[in-house]
Parts: sequence; structure tokens; C-alpha cells
Amino acid sequence: MTMELTWHGHSTWHVDVDGTTFLIDPFFQNPMTELSAEDVETPDFVLLTHGHADHIADAGAFTDATVVGVPELTTYIEEEVGFESSIGMNIGGTVECGDAFVTMHRADHTNGLNTDYEYSLGLPIGFVISDEEPTRESDPDATTFYHAGDTGLMSEMKDVIGPYLEPDAAALPVGDHFTMGPTQAAIATEWLGVDHLLPMHYDTFPPVEIDTDDLVSEVAASEADAEVQLLDGDETFTLE
Repeated sequence: MTMELTWHGHSTWHVDVDGTTFLIDPFFQNPMTELSAEDVETPDFVLLTHGHADHIADAGAFTDATVVGVPELTTYIEEEVGFESSIGMNIGGTVECGDAFVTMHRADHTNGLNTDYEYSLGLPIGFVISDEEPTRESDPDATTFYHAGDTGLMSEMKDVIGPYLEPDAAALPVGDHFTMGPTQAAIATEWLGVDHLLPMHYDTFPPVEIDTDDLVSEVAASEADAEVQLLDGDETFTLE
């Protein structure tokens, strides 16, 4: 099955799995997209990796969708943003969302939100989206996409996500400063064993501006057997 992956800049992705649609970390106030949140059709599911403003800022435009995240974050989003439907899940869990399966894994990052309300927003995470339920038995026909969220390099990529969840493509943060930079992202690509690296979380604001040639060189210097897909904002990559 094919999977349509559209990058709207920063960490914002629209994913279509056989007609089931996901919007991950909606933040359209970034220079890589020509769209506003109002231009985007409401997806079936909004997936949130953590509560930093550059990942949830435009969630309120999609309150007719079902929001998915850790329970602490989905509680905040329901009560303060206005979603009526949510799936609170946690690290290691898999839930069926329409025609896809969503597995949650942790990210090495922080989580917080400046608000007048006292909320614990839980742990930062990433999502693995697949058209087949992940099992211990490898499925060569499955199509699987890993959105790592905001993370540094972590050994679970080598020990768990790569060998057991078997992503075909990974959207990894590469902007450095707040997340991995090109060198650690290249190592992550190698550890995950993906065919495609889709860089994200870069060139949004000065601290995360990079030279993408450095990323390509680092991946080439690693033992990764992956193509670096440098997408323009609002460009779609078809994963088959």
C-alpha cells in the first residue's frame, strides 16, 4: 500500500494511509509553508508529539478531528483547546486509527507550556504509523512511517524501533540546538535502517538553520543505506 507524506514545514506532516488522514504537530506559522491552518482540510486524526507551542499552535483549527497523544496532553487539549474526541495512549502502545495502526515511542526531549493553567503535559514522544499491525513476525508488505518528534539520538532507535517496528521512512529533526543535528540524525538513520530520511525541524528560525549539504554528507559518510528526501514546503513524498 502507498502512503502519502506531505511536509508543511517544521515538524508538521499530513499523512494519508488508504484514505485515513493524519495531521502531526500542526504549526503553520513557519516559513516553509504557504498554507494557513484554515487552508487545510480537517484530518481524521491529529497526532501531537508534545506540548511546545511550535507543535500545537494550530491544533485549535482542527477540533472536529480526534486528537491522539499521551493522556496528560490530550486532557489539556480537550479542556483548553476544544477537542471533543481524543485517544490518550502511552509509550509502547499501539492503537488502530481507521485503516492504520499508530504506535507510540518516547522521544528524548523536554515538554512544557506557558499557560495560566497547571497541567502536566506528560512525556514527549514520537509516532510510528503503519498500514499493518506491528507484530514480532516481520511483514515485508507493510508500509511504515516514523515521525520521531523532537528528539536527540537515543539507543531505542537501534534496539527497538528499527529492528521491531521496521520503519521504511523516518522524519527526523535535523536542526540541531534543540534536537539532533546532521551528524546525530545520520547515525539515527543508520540505526533505524530506513530507506528514506525525511528531514524536519530545521530552517524555521535562526537557532535551527542548517546547511542541508552537511546532512547529505553525514548520511553518505555513515553506514546508512538511505536516500535523503529534501522536500520543499507542502511537497508530498509517496512511500511505497
